[in-house]
Amino acid sequence: MPEVIVFDLYGVIARTQTDEAKQQLVDLAGVQEESFWEAYWACRPAYDAGQESALYWADVAGRLDTRFADVPALMDADLESWCHVDPEMVAVVHELADRGRTLGLLSNIIEELVPIWEARHGDWLGRFSALTYSCRIGVAKPDRRAYEICAERLGVATGDVLFFDDNEVNVVAARAAGMSAELFTSPEQVRTLTD
Repeated sequence: MPEVIVFDLYGVIARTQTDEAKQQLVDLAGVQEESFWEAYWACRPAYDAGQESALYWADVAGRLDTRFADVPALMDADLESWCHVDPEMVAVVHELADRGRTLGLLSNIIEELVPIWEARHGDWLGRFSALTYSCRIGVAKPDRRAYEICAERLGVATGDVLFFDDNEVNVVAARAAGMSAELFTSPEQVRTLTD
């Protein structure tokens, strides 16, 4: 049975953006939806690796060849869209910690979200032995270094880790870095594989 288990945050423990939250961002941006999301995600890796918010939104606007009318409102809506959890996965975190498993978190996350998460969800985040945030280590998944830093912070080799992520690219990269890695599908999958 795996003793060291690392989770991605978004799409695993945290919920991804709702359709309503996505629509709010598009409305605030005032641009065509498909173009907005192309620019939003194309510019995101640098943001996840620690770029300041104002620079990120300037890059998005530049890619769209526009100026946003209300950048602070876009920032606020974006932050709020990434702050919600799956209660059943939070329960799994508590179950595993109660059974003595060493837990780690490896998340591509922007700096502004970290204090929000820690203020709202400190109870279960406190069950993790290491919280590895891309914005604080300067690299984001699927960069191999992200997995290595996470394992280092847990005091183990990458080969000692079972990693769950909802993105196939990140799972493949984790395996290449030496971790056992699974594409996350459900809380029951995690319970089965960690029993």
